[in-house]
Amino acid sequence: MGKTGKVIQSMGKWYKVSVNGDVVDCRIPGRFRLLDIGDTNPIAVGDQVDLTVGDDGKGMIDEIHDRKNYIPRKATRSGRDEQILVANIDRGWVVQSIKMPTVKRGFIDRFLVACEAYEIPAGVIINKTDLLNESNRAELDSITDTYTSIGYPVLQTSIEKPDTIKQLREETKDKTSVLVGHSGVGKTSLINSLAPGIDLSVGDISSYSEKGKHTTTYARLLELDYGGFIVDTPGIKEFGLVNIEPYELSLFFPEMREPRQYCKFNNCTHNHEPKCGVVDAFERGEIDPERYHSYLNMLEGLDS
Repeated sequence: MGKTGKVIQSMGKWYKVSVNGDVVDCRIPGRFRLLDIGDTNPIAVGDQVDLTVGDDGKGMIDEIHDRKNYIPRKATRSGRDEQILVANIDRGWVVQSIKMPTVKRGFIDRFLVACEAYEIPAGVIINKTDLLNESNRAELDSITDTYTSIGYPVLQTSIEKPDTIKQLREETKDKTSVLVGHSGVGKTSLINSLAPGIDLSVGDISSYSEKGKHTTTYARLLELDYGGFIVDTPGIKEFGLVNIEPYELSLFFPEMREPRQYCKFNNCTHNHEPKCGVVDAFERGEIDPERYHSYLNMLEGLDS
């Protein structure tokens, strides 16, 4: 019998699909995996799909609906090009912790570039603010000022501070949101605070490496009791960019869009070319040094 549902979990060869509140375990036909589409997995959490349910209650996914959007990253353990983290979302949130582990600005910038490239509204969450001290207060203020000045909302959260969770709840209400970050930054704890009934497993932090243990193995789409959905993703060590040419990269840095119009060359990469509007803006102090450094690191990766 033909049905339509939403993929709520991807587990290798199997998928969980929600159909009118019921969850059906589904597989995909081999033709999907044979398609030359450059993905490690042709179906992502958040996809709308058509499926046929057999007499045993198991399903077979027949078709994937057109996606509104999706967030890809370079597949790190495959010869194929990209991995789709999640599809059909309203906002992507990159989550970092102020301590244990510390903030990785490059990771934030790569995620934001991916969202810009695929026209997905994005924001930054700095978690574990209960661990703030004098030495990292200035860093938090700098991060907040940098990203809010170029148009990204920045939330400072802690599960020890209910008001900060209330703000995150307001931002996620009636939306489909995704949280992306390294292991140990507190994504799962935040989701448990947003929807206590979900009761996801939370991992420990190694005091030696300040790295978290993986508690989320597969991406999961979770329904929020106050309206909307949130995707819990596995901890990600790196966020590699895909399908972006070097001359395009600055288009996905909001603060570079206006000054790049004054570059002498249309294909300027804002690295070594003369009469570069972006470099001029950077030298005038109009572009944050760490953001420009992130840009150069990404550019080098695209060129390699």
